[in-house]
Formats: sequence, structure tokens, C-alpha cells
Amino acid sequence: MEISAAMVKDLREKTGAGVMDCKAALQGCNGDFEKAVAYLREKGLAAAAKKASRVANQGVIEAYIHAGGRIGVLVELNCETDFVARLPEFKELAHEIALQIAAMRPLYLSPEEVPAEVIEQEKENYRTLIAQESDKPKPPKVVEQEAGKLQKFYAEFCLLSQPYIRDETHKLTIKDLITEKVAKIGENIKVRRFVRYELGG
Repeated sequence: MEISAAMVKDLREKTGAGVMDCKAALQGCNGDFEKAVAYLREKGLAAAAKKASRVANQGVIEAYIHAGGRIGVLVELNCETDFVARLPEFKELAHEIALQIAAMRPLYLSPEEVPAEVIEQEKENYRTLIAQESDKPKPPKVVEQEAGKLQKFYAEFCLLSQPYIRDETHKLTIKDLITEKVAKIGENIKVRRFVRYELGG
């Protein structure tokens, strides 16, 4: 199938990938646009995974004030070079993350940062709930499986696990959003820390 310039342009606008990568993806997928998008996304995610171990000590501190000065957020977003830190799309990412923090009130950056005692308390809460829902006690293995509901806790209280507020499908997490930017920009990007203030909170 002949790959037109318009097809390449559309794919580039959708994915942010380079012209040659878009053309190769369309050729490899016989012109199937959605398959080409999936291929480029997988390729980008693989590239991003390779960059995850690289040192990121440049970046920006983004400040965001919301609701007439009632909510304030500071977030430090790191990258590898000062050049990338000055890119509009990097600054935009920092701003979007600050908006997310203001709106969704995360308590932790990632599941790994949740204290062990908080996790144990959540598990205990689930076990108590399960016991109340049934007259017969469930086997420990099933109880532990129910504790897998911790993922819901992480999605609510851990920034990187939260669904991105602008994604209508609610499938794209903040971690996914950052990974996409890593694949597009070509540098490791990490949220180092954040703080959220709410008047009277």
C-alpha cells in the first residue's frame, strides 16, 4: 500500500514521533493507522524504559495557585538537561502535574512511598469489610486477594498512579503521561517532590 504524506502527517500529529518513524510504522502496518499508533507507542515506551535509570537533576519548580488563592501547589519536575527544562512542552507538563495535584489531593508520590503502616491499615480495613459482608469467614488467600484493592487506594492517593484528569478514558495515569513525554523528548523525566497547601487545611 502506498503511504501518502497526509497519512504520515496525521500520524505525526497524533503521536509526536518523527517523520521517518511514522512512515516506517505505516509501512510496517500496511497503512493501518491504529496499528501504527500502537506500534509507535510501544516503541516509545520501550525507549522510555531504557532512559529511566539516567540521572535527572535539571528541571523546573512549578507553582500553581487555584480558587482565588485558596489552594497552592509547588512541584519539582526533573529532566536531564537545562535545554529540555526550557522547552515549552516540558513546562506544560509541569503545569499539568501541578493542576492534577491541586484537583486530586494526592498524599504520596508513588505506591513505593506509602508507609508500611498505612498499607497494613488499608489491608486490615479490607479484611474487616470482607468479614462483615459474609457470615462465613473466607480463606486467608481470598482475603489477601481482596487486599489487592490496594490498587484503588494507590489510584486515589498516589500521584503517579492517579488517572490524568484531562484523559476522558480515565486509563492514562500521570506515570503514563510522563512516560509519553520521555518517549517524545528523549530524556528521563521524574517528579521529585511536591507540596499542596489548602487554606485552613
